[in-house]
Amino acid sequence: MTASHPNAPRDLFQPLRLGDIELSNRMVMAPLTRNRAEAGNVPGPMTIEYYAQRASVGLIIAEATQVSAQAQGYIATPGVHTPEQIAGWRKVTDEVHARGGKIFVQLWHTGRMSHTAFQPGENAPVAPSAIAAKAKTYIPGAGYVDTSTPRALETSEIAGIVDDFRTAARHAIEAGFDGVEIHGAHGYLIDAFLRDGSNQRTDAYGGSIENRARFLVEVMTAVIGEIGANKVGIRISPVSPVNDSSESQPQPLFEHVVRELEKLHPVYIHVVEGATGGPRDHAPFDYDALRKLYSGVWMLNNGYTKDMAQDAVASGRADLISFGRLMITNPDLPRRFLQNAPLNEMFSDAPLYGGQGPHGYTDYPTLS
Repeated sequence: MTASHPNAPRDLFQPLRLGDIELSNRMVMAPLTRNRAEAGNVPGPMTIEYYAQRASVGLIIAEATQVSAQAQGYIATPGVHTPEQIAGWRKVTDEVHARGGKIFVQLWHTGRMSHTAFQPGENAPVAPSAIAAKAKTYIPGAGYVDTSTPRALETSEIAGIVDDFRTAARHAIEAGFDGVEIHGAHGYLIDAFLRDGSNQRTDAYGGSIENRARFLVEVMTAVIGEIGANKVGIRISPVSPVNDSSESQPQPLFEHVVRELEKLHPVYIHVVEGATGGPRDHAPFDYDALRKLYSGVWMLNNGYTKDMAQDAVASGRADLISFGRLMITNPDLPRRFLQNAPLNEMFSDAPLYGGQGPHGYTDYPTLS
């Protein structure tokens, strides 16, 4: 799956063939929620500049983006389900491509990680089971509030949400993206179906590992059927506790998931190691066992430094490494790594999420 001879030395700065596109290096901008969408959850002019500034990375994965109005769980997060949203993203992709970059978008349904304030008709959010997450979201005027108790999806409704992902993938291609990443991580709807801590269903989507993985497999099958496996990746987070995620048997669960993905052969699998944004050794898990089950491009994430990334690529443990906060603070991260230049620190006076104006969003300095 790589551009070079299998026995050639592997390097972080080496190109990689990813489906139908050529990545200039093996560094990836991880999908990063920034809560900067404008009215109608449309990406605006600053978002165009934000992603274009980072076009030197091998691949940008644009932030988690709602597949439907029901999929929203946070303020000012973009969608890809209205004509205005699609047109807004088209401006982003055109500018990234004009600067020589490649860009996917992460497709998202927040599931129980939502609040009635974000839901059409102020209805309850939907989830595999009616179990509230011990988590919060921000409501303008009210501040941080507990997420709402969800209602369990009827079996008959699930096909409609699968179709929302399929339609969103088509919209993403219409918006000029090179591909999509399905958000199968972090306690959101697909991940919530996977885990026994959030899925207590008794129908074909609950109980056994095979049943709990069914929704993920159906979403991937539909999206791949719509736009082709060469344009579809997926992100998973086997042991991350983020958003009140829990699973009693993560190893057999995710080995089953990866075996099913191998049959569908998406263009990559993106694995968050450990606790998202936290300890990499949060819980015991054999990531190499997953790697052995998949023959495609393997991407790893969580707290990677340049040296760690180089080692993972050189050893064959990964084909791509994604970077989160380092890509926020260093728009020119590949150049800084290549030149061993110092890295910017995160501004202490700018929020990671939300905010007004360019500060902390588009004003991190680049090397002269």
